[in-house]
Amino acid sequence: MKVKVGIIICDRYRRCAGGKCFRSLQKREGAFARYKDMDVEVVGYTTCDGCPGGNIEYAVDEMTGNGATVIHLATGLIVGYPPCLRINHFKDYIETKYGLEVVYGTHPIPQKYFLMHEKLGTWKSPMWQKIIQPTLVDEELRLEYD
Repeated sequence: MKVKVGIIICDRYRRCAGGKCFRSLQKREGAFARYKDMDVEVVGYTTCDGCPGGNIEYAVDEMTGNGATVIHLATGLIVGYPPCLRINHFKDYIETKYGLEVVYGTHPIPQKYFLMHEKLGTWKSPMWQKIIQPTLVDEELRLEYD
């Protein structure tokens, strides 16, 4: 069975070519480790369209039309300064409207972002601990994504 994935990135990174996301998917690292022994196809890649995330409903409509079964909210939504304050709203909306699984993150958290957010205390809450879990890897791998 093929898993069809849609990826939504933060609009701050709208010029991103997706290199880290696609590399981590190919290597099955970060949030893509869950697909270790599965065939995966990316059926959509776009931004949220900036705050407050107006592209979420339209992008996911297209992605589901292309067969998406899982939506990944990219790591940029987690590691940016500040992290996306609407990430839980995006997840709730997509799961409720489309019945799709939503995964926090794509590629592993780069070390430079990990260190800064540790200093800032951004991810201390239980909510953020849950959000970063799929992309929280060891230091060696985080350094590879710096």
